[in-house]
Amino acid sequence: MRPGEERPVEGGACAGVSELELLKLRAAERIDKAAERLGALSRAIWSEPELAYEEHRAHGVMTRFFECEPPAASWSVQPHYHLATAFRAEWGPPGVGAAPRPLQLGFLCEYDALPGIGHACGHNLIAEVGAAAALGVKGALESLPGPPPPVKVRWGPGSGLPSPAQAGRDPGIAGPGASRASPLPSGSRPRLCQKTEPLDKSLVTVKYYGKASHAAAYPWEGVNALDAAVLAYNNLSVLRQQMKPTWRVHGIIKSGGVKPNIIPSYSELIYYFRAPSMKELPVLTKKAEDCFRAAALATGCTVEIKGGAHDYYNVLPNKSLWKAYIENGKKLGIEFISEDAMLNGSSGSTDFGNVTFVVPGIHPYFYIGSDALNHTEQYTEAAGSQEAQFYTLRTAKALAMTALDVIFKPELLQRIKEDFKLKLQEEFLNTVE
Repeated sequence: MRPGEERPVEGGACAGVSELELLKLRAAERIDKAAERLGALSRAIWSEPELAYEEHRAHGVMTRFFECEPPAASWSVQPHYHLATAFRAEWGPPGVGAAPRPLQLGFLCEYDALPGIGHACGHNLIAEVGAAAALGVKGALESLPGPPPPVKVRWGPGSGLPSPAQAGRDPGIAGPGASRASPLPSGSRPRLCQKTEPLDKSLVTVKYYGKASHAAAYPWEGVNALDAAVLAYNNLSVLRQQMKPTWRVHGIIKSGGVKPNIIPSYSELIYYFRAPSMKELPVLTKKAEDCFRAAALATGCTVEIKGGAHDYYNVLPNKSLWKAYIENGKKLGIEFISEDAMLNGSSGSTDFGNVTFVVPGIHPYFYIGSDALNHTEQYTEAAGSQEAQFYTLRTAKALAMTALDVIFKPELLQRIKEDFKLKLQEEFLNTVE
């Protein structure tokens, strides 16, 4: 079958079914066939949670999964891909080498856990979805004559997805990208609008330096760094009444002294700033930094404000790719929330947004069979449950089916590219206004 053709199959029980639909059925069957291995993959990651950039065991689990996927050596696996705990697995026609391809498909995995409560964001399921979707596409394509486009599964740690410069090393990747588990009971949660994917300036560290002194004998000789931290915390709390509803500022006092009878000479805070676009984030950041500096001035401390290594960009929506995903998801029985609910819903941030500034992609959320909220112990339990497997594999099937649409519907691919260019232009025009 050539790309774009949907010839009906003649005769038999499959009469009237296009070849593309048959390929989608093959993809779903391949995922079902691998269900036991995929479930074991997810449970292995879930059972021994590891923090971001420390997922050495999960990295080994993921790479072995593809290295051992039958037939032997069908995937080219690169462990430690740009990061110690990241990887890339690629499947494609033999003998292609490094020659550029007109289309490459990428599925992104994530498998880090949260401190203290493990996989309370379902990253073990996110890893499983990416692996399962890739297996499904491979299962559908390997039965076709002629060279298929490469399929890639890559990256890994949370906050470890690439910056635009890094992602640009593979400029041909298009199509489905990442999925995320959600507590919503309405199926998959779409991320179509900038309002629902904030940009996250993560791990902003604020350090105050004062002067130690005996708190009882000579308090006037000291400069209290903890007072500065408390004032900064309260300054930001007061600032919240003037914040836009879409802005988020939250943080902790990480260090505040050694002993009660020693005036603290050092304190440290860690904050996250979130806003719905790159245009708004600097405005919010400036207001917050003024609060930090005011606390230093009031207490006589010096202050050091340091941003994180990477900012998270908002996810650029791609309506054509998302529409294809919805159509495939509905065929599988996925229910989607309304656009109003999506736009008004709260959310966190994702490093997948950085990827969408380089290549088109989508970032659907999916229900896992539990009403538990993310980042809770109850959600950790749900992420490791057998019930979550049905929803996880169904989401993988929808992503695989959407990838096949991208491959075999050239007009869809063209619309996806046009959407990508348009949103990119809009984003940068809004940013420089």
